[in-house]
Amino acid sequence: MKPGDNMDHAGLSSKFNRDEARVDWHDKTLWFIREKRDKAAWQIPEWEQLREQASQIKENVLSNLHAYLLQFEQHATEHGIKVHWASTPQEHNAIVFDIIHKKGVEKIVKSKSMLTEECHLNEYLAAQGIEVIDTDLGERIVQLAHEPPSHIVLPCIHKKKEEIGELFHQHLGTPKGNADPQFLTAAARQHLRQRFLTSSVAITGVNFAIAETGEVVVCTNEGNADLGTQLADVHIACMGIEKIIPQRKHLGVFLRLLARSATGQPITTYSSHFKKPRAGQEMHVVLVDNGRSERLKSDDFRNALKCIRCGACMNTCPVYRRSGGHSYHYAIAGPIGSILAPGLDMKKYADLPFASTLCGSCSNVCPVKIDIHDQLYKWRQVLVKNGYVNSGKAFGMKGMAAVLSNSRTFKWSGIVGRMVMKYIPFVLNNKFNPWYKQRDMPKPPAQSFNQWYQQNRGKNGK
Repeated sequence: MKPGDNMDHAGLSSKFNRDEARVDWHDKTLWFIREKRDKAAWQIPEWEQLREQASQIKENVLSNLHAYLLQFEQHATEHGIKVHWASTPQEHNAIVFDIIHKKGVEKIVKSKSMLTEECHLNEYLAAQGIEVIDTDLGERIVQLAHEPPSHIVLPCIHKKKEEIGELFHQHLGTPKGNADPQFLTAAARQHLRQRFLTSSVAITGVNFAIAETGEVVVCTNEGNADLGTQLADVHIACMGIEKIIPQRKHLGVFLRLLARSATGQPITTYSSHFKKPRAGQEMHVVLVDNGRSERLKSDDFRNALKCIRCGACMNTCPVYRRSGGHSYHYAIAGPIGSILAPGLDMKKYADLPFASTLCGSCSNVCPVKIDIHDQLYKWRQVLVKNGYVNSGKAFGMKGMAAVLSNSRTFKWSGIVGRMVMKYIPFVLNNKFNPWYKQRDMPKPPAQSFNQWYQQNRGKNGK
């Protein structure tokens, strides 16, 4: 979503759907990745046991988060890492800027980090005169396009190679009309190499932080996090407090699940461990809360903190695949974003839990077994009870509740509905009916299910 665009999910997805060819391509591409995930999972007989084990490890973390964070801080500090604590995105951004400002630099490199997207770090640093260069290829593409990522793992999945070729022509000087992926990748590598060599500060995200050892683990397929941190004098690792796992031996469980769930790979190309700064280097870890402690208090919604940011729920979601990531107007799109965002601002993100069919596919593929579709349903209840839905939706829900809670009203409504659809269909077949905007109304049945059941009950031995 572009800055200043206040449209909700329905409006933004309508914009995305104007390009039908793009929508079909987006849908098929993500479903292809979902199929790769399934093939990778089926190759491991103990896949479901791994999911259960990962979920239980995360449950233990959430139940003892305070102790594990302090343990991590102690060991990290012993190894020469400077640990910072931030309650809000503003505090996080101020801490990062202070570290950069003390070094007197104006350009830095950053590998993929959804936490910094959540905190809008790039925009904040730009306002302070610091240029941030995203070094993940997908992230660099959307950065050049002045767009946020549309996917956790595949940030530019919404763009076609021809559009990327045009972006590179405008910003990197590549030949106009050249959309060959291999050529564009080589051009990006050459463009970024100079940035790596001249940046004295590198920022990374954190996939896992190990309480037992005080180390952080960063998973990438391009090696850009390694190159950035090895050439820089300062490494700043930014992480949400839920990224903790208790012991190093637990890491194997998550590494087996993460890449398979995300892209269908057996493992990410690089799983880099950062336990201490090298000689002459500074290393900082910034631990960010930003509403996570509040989420931890909720029995209904705390499981969302188990998320390992694989994106599997996005790849399988029929709504996300056909509405695009930017329609969610939050740093993290898709089903997982729809249960994380309302915890930060119910009013601003009240539309997102309704951007779902509640089919349960997201929960089925989640590697840490988050009950995503149940939380979407529960968020809807919370939002309605707190008055964070529009009056039309609230009125409709109250009307449906009145009909469904009374058997006589329900029966009478069915009779009236069938008569209206049969004799005066224009009452429903018009632009004021959201269903009719995208679908043909069904042919009215000759009788209700109850009537059919009464007539056929007892027949054929049933």
